[in-house]
Amino acid sequence: MHQTFDAALEMNLLHANQHGADANRDRLNQWGITCLNLMSSPGAGKTQLLERTLQQLRSELRIAVIEGDMTTQLDADRLRQHGVPVVAINTGRACHLDSKMVAGGLHQFEQEQLEQEQQPSEFDLIFVENVGNLVCPAEFEVGEHAKVALLSLTEGEDKPLKYPIMFREADCLLITKTDLAPHLDVSIDTIVANVRQLNSRVVVIPVSAKTGEGLETWFDWVRQTVSAQRSKAEAAEVSSQLA
Repeated sequence: MHQTFDAALEMNLLHANQHGADANRDRLNQWGITCLNLMSSPGAGKTQLLERTLQQLRSELRIAVIEGDMTTQLDADRLRQHGVPVVAINTGRACHLDSKMVAGGLHQFEQEQLEQEQQPSEFDLIFVENVGNLVCPAEFEVGEHAKVALLSLTEGEDKPLKYPIMFREADCLLITKTDLAPHLDVSIDTIVANVRQLNSRVVVIPVSAKTGEGLETWFDWVRQTVSAQRSKAEAAEVSSQLA
């Protein structure tokens, strides 16, 4: 059975993107930087979560951000106020970041650090804030070491089942805006059950960036992920030296 032209084109695009993502990951590994890809629909709270995360962790970890938006630098400007390097990428009509865009962001990040007589390897963590969309970002890897999906409580219980790819691919799911639970006819337990149908391994953390509920659990997950990636990189280095 022959593939349709559209299906073949999609496979070629995904293959080319994956090649670029692998190259980005190799680059990040050489620098010793962990990369987390934050994905959600518009308005789920990615930028506010990042603000709270930068406030808490920038004294422990050296953090940078690649900020993706279709237009404007509004979110990038918000994050720059927290004293971390932020590279803004405007995608125009594209509804997601791809590995080529992020490769450009990594190059800009490297050049900016070298201009300040710093090395990218001095950093521990890069957050990629993807374009708000529940479909495409999960299909296009950018070189991340882990995918973090956000789902606002206001979006309802059925979104994981209606948009399964993102929730199937996520390593961590943050159920956001839990402070609104008393005002909504939505069950966190039902959301979790629906997600578990798709992905039994995902770490689920209900959070509220407004009240702080669950944020320490999220911060611990970030710390543990960075530490695990660092240990993995060190083990690979030892293995290569022994080979």
